[in-house]
Amino acid sequence: MVSRKAKEPAPDKVSVLIPAHNEEQYIFETVTAISTIPEISEIVVIDDASADNTANLAAEAGAVVISLPANLGKGGALNKGLSQIKSGIIALVDGDIGVSAAEVRKLIIPVVEGQADMTIARFPRARKKGGFGLVKGLARKGIKYFTGMEVLAPLSGQRVMKREVIDALGGFDSGFGVEVGMTIDVLRKGFRIMEVEVNMTHAETGRDLPGFLHRGKQFLHVARVLARRLVMR
Repeated sequence: MVSRKAKEPAPDKVSVLIPAHNEEQYIFETVTAISTIPEISEIVVIDDASADNTANLAAEAGAVVISLPANLGKGGALNKGLSQIKSGIIALVDGDIGVSAAEVRKLIIPVVEGQADMTIARFPRARKKGGFGLVKGLARKGIKYFTGMEVLAPLSGQRVMKREVIDALGGFDSGFGVEVGMTIDVLRKGFRIMEVEVNMTHAETGRDLPGFLHRGKQFLHVARVLARRLVMR
């Protein structure tokens, strides 16, 4: 019989969840960079039914890999990973951050030191033109409508939070609306959020057909998350 004490998360340890779909170009560098952060005790990559070599490269870099037989989307992948981690602090990192993933430590420190319950990475200005700000604008307005708080990086997937935050949320929203739903719920439950400037980069989408299709899907997912919370009010 396992005692309750044995099941409790280690409060000062940090587990990293990386949802990844077809990220073979970046995943090895991402995991390797995160491995240099001293506070991190485990790295879990959830391979969301990739068709490339993402899973093998993540394992080669030292991550624990959960391979999903069917694509669940970002939120679904994160929910699968939650059952595998034991730390009191959880970091969410996108698979395409590469070597700049070492900057995640800037998000960890305020949570470890008790300055915030959740931190959000605020990236430098994009190097190339992407969309027209519709998704970000919808996300910011939605968060402000439900919480009264102005969040500058509402779509940022790089976050660190206490385990109690995740427990209070009961998991993640499905799809690309996960960050917006999380921010709203965290603030409405009274937790403290801090945005932190980081020198991170990621694979940017441009003003081409794949880029517009991605942002269109993202817009719909964010709208769905906001509509769900409007109904629940």
